[in-house]
Amino acid sequence: MLDENTPKLEEQLCFPLYVAAKSVINAYAPLLDKLGLTYTQYLVMLVLWEVGSATVKTIGEKLFLDSGTLSPLLKTMERKGLIRRERSLTDERCITITPTKKGDAIKKSAADIPNVLCKTMPLSIDEASTLYQLLYKLIRT
Repeated sequence: MLDENTPKLEEQLCFPLYVAAKSVINAYAPLLDKLGLTYTQYLVMLVLWEVGSATVKTIGEKLFLDSGTLSPLLKTMERKGLIRRERSLTDERCITITPTKKGDAIKKSAADIPNVLCKTMPLSIDEASTLYQLLYKLIRT
């Protein structure tokens, strides 16, 4: 039994954040299934489509993921033919990730996903903008 000073589940900020994140990721699933991507793989591809190629460290920093999470994910993506992993000749600890032709080819099909999802969200443009700003304020602390 909670003590009277402990906020109830629905009163804690973490709960609606968790449920909202789950809901948004679930909304992506049918669109990403058509591309053969999981949500996290999609995020990696977004980074690569934006910058061309990146080190595992850079991808991890952009996505707030550690190498223990990224390494198996990247190996799976390499097996699927979406990316190429190459060790640096000067520092074998450094691995550069580059999209393959197959990985680049799905970029066009993925381009409309954000617009499709925006139409399913029950937020006005102003509300979405405010939420975006607030969420980035939270994650940058």
